[in-house]
Amino acid sequence: MKRITLALGLLYLSFSASAQSGFLPQPSTTQTVEQEFGLGKVKLTYARPNVKERKVFGALVPYGKVWRTGANSATVLTFSDEVKLAGKTVPAGSYALFTIPSETEWTIILSKTTEQWGSYAYKEADDFLRVKVKPAKTAQKVESFTIQFANVQAGSMDLQLVWDNTLVSVPFTTDFDTKAMANIDAAMKGDKKPYFPAAIYYYTYNKDLKQALAWVNEAEKTMGKAPWVKLWKAKIQLKLGDKKAALLTAEEGVKIAEEIKNEEYISLNKAFIAENK
Repeated sequence: MKRITLALGLLYLSFSASAQSGFLPQPSTTQTVEQEFGLGKVKLTYARPNVKERKVFGALVPYGKVWRTGANSATVLTFSDEVKLAGKTVPAGSYALFTIPSETEWTIILSKTTEQWGSYAYKEADDFLRVKVKPAKTAQKVESFTIQFANVQAGSMDLQLVWDNTLVSVPFTTDFDTKAMANIDAAMKGDKKPYFPAAIYYYTYNKDLKQALAWVNEAEKTMGKAPWVKLWKAKIQLKLGDKKAALLTAEEGVKIAEEIKNEEYISLNKAFIAENK
């Protein structure tokens, strides 16, 4: 019996390899998604089974048992930088994503063992972490199992698992600001000082606005006729409370944009003026 089971397993793996090589289509297609996050990236590779008029959770995917969270090989998440999953630190590296579904609560598991078929060889001893989240119902039925990155900000996003009428959302965060500020400090000591992007960063994340204005003034000297620099300078001046100077700067931006025939920044500078008159 063991030999028959092994033979059937090898036959199935052979079929899967043929399908992946383009000989036959895969019943559950593979998707790879890469998402910029903070100063790094998150890469996701998983296979996508379909509902096919079946009852999914509590039947096809049993409640209370470890699920591969997809089909075929274990789903893999790779982080190029340290992140936090539901508040728990996850160092850079690759992890297999497993889940234990139930009607009222899901257990999200990151395993240190990524190279495995399904969850048949899963061992709790290989867990890196476990967190619990609440499932929700979707308004529309989702035929193909989907893992997606949603609500993406510089330092936060949600990893969403969506299938049939179920949505599970897992929060991720990352500390990009400490590294970004260190990068700016180091770059400002070099020969090529990033005045313009540093000024934008300081404006966007509510840092020292006087320093941002000083840097954008330096950017004006080195970047020539650049209506985008004028627009950001106007934004910084407005945030500093100098509306009169901000409007004059934006008007200069309109003139420069008209000279170089840049329709986008003609429109953007004019819109800034209209909004803040």
